[in-house]
Amino acid sequence: MSDTLQADRSHWAVFLIFLRLGLTSFGGPVAHLAYFRDEFVVRRQWLSERSYADLVALCQFLPGPASSQVGIALGLSRLGYGGALVAWMGFTLPSAIALILFAQGLASYGDAVPTGVLHGLKVLAVAVVAQAVWGMARNACTDAPRMAIMAAATCFVLLLPSALGQVGVIGVAALIGLLLFKPQPGACHDSLPISIRRRAGLCWLALFLTLLLGLPLLATLFPGQMLSMLDAFYRSGSLVFGGGHVVLPLLEAQVVPSGWVDKDAFLAGYGVAQAVPGPLFTFAAYLGASMNQAPSGWVGGLICLVAIFAPAFLLVVGVLPFWQRLLRNSGTQAALLGINAAVVGLLLAALYQPVWMSAIRAPHDVGLALVALVALMFWKLPPWLVVLGSGGLGWLLDIALTG
Repeated sequence: MSDTLQADRSHWAVFLIFLRLGLTSFGGPVAHLAYFRDEFVVRRQWLSERSYADLVALCQFLPGPASSQVGIALGLSRLGYGGALVAWMGFTLPSAIALILFAQGLASYGDAVPTGVLHGLKVLAVAVVAQAVWGMARNACTDAPRMAIMAAATCFVLLLPSALGQVGVIGVAALIGLLLFKPQPGACHDSLPISIRRRAGLCWLALFLTLLLGLPLLATLFPGQMLSMLDAFYRSGSLVFGGGHVVLPLLEAQVVPSGWVDKDAFLAGYGVAQAVPGPLFTFAAYLGASMNQAPSGWVGGLICLVAIFAPAFLLVVGVLPFWQRLLRNSGTQAALLGINAAVVGLLLAALYQPVWMSAIRAPHDVGLALVALVALMFWKLPPWLVVLGSGGLGWLLDIALTG
């Protein structure tokens, strides 16, 4: 084991470890965290079981993609800032490149793709979001108060669909959690080998807030597509709790009403994103490559990819110096209970609008969505296989109904 630990002490080695995970980690954020545990706790022993559990809890509390944030923190603990960067690149680039290539192909040969295939991918999105709602509700809404928070969040977001409304719901849910819930104080925590000083952490957090507040101002003072894209995707990455699926309504609100991306292309890409390994936030690369205005293609995809992941990096390196005290705080734990329940409500609202309303047009669409849901939840089929099956069944149904 000592030879393995020594071999992991190079940036290239860390990049290759995370690249392999980025190529093979199917199944969403929960599955990614299981892959990480097997690789870094059991096999490589980079950290203890307790340290890993605490790190996961912290990253689930922060806005952004939890699994990517855990990967960034693991790279940071191994080789500092360079390790964090190569860990993120290795885990993220495979799915980002695949989705940009799909967007390029859809733009160049979209007319050659049967409409039934694209509609089948849109219907698949219904099954994927429904699965996420069910899985998260089982863990986050286990009593009457949290069920009430979930229902209220769903109703509010459906009545006032806006990014600001979603952020307000999360803030109110955190306050309700502080008032209602009394979690037990946590046990002792093992330290994670992070060498960042608290002063440096405060600087990273200040940069996060500066960009969050400054980019909208710059986009207003200097109108232009690139600044608007940076602002929209940075804000989406900064304000989403609950993982990749929850970013769907935020991104849809940014890119569809503005005319940047067509709604059909948005949902088709979201369906294909289920077939690729790695973090679902790489869906931003697809959207950037699909822009109806320049920059688009590879440049647009990379701009949106960096913009949506930048908050995750800044928050992780900013908060980690304070992580033990934060996780031991009962108020933080109580607020998190309320936030998690509200996140389920946001996801349930997204399941209705835009996913269901845009994809379900006839009874056979309900049947296709149900088959995809059963395949994912009960048959445990690989996501890429379900994507292929949904596209194929959508094509066959289109032929049968129109031919």
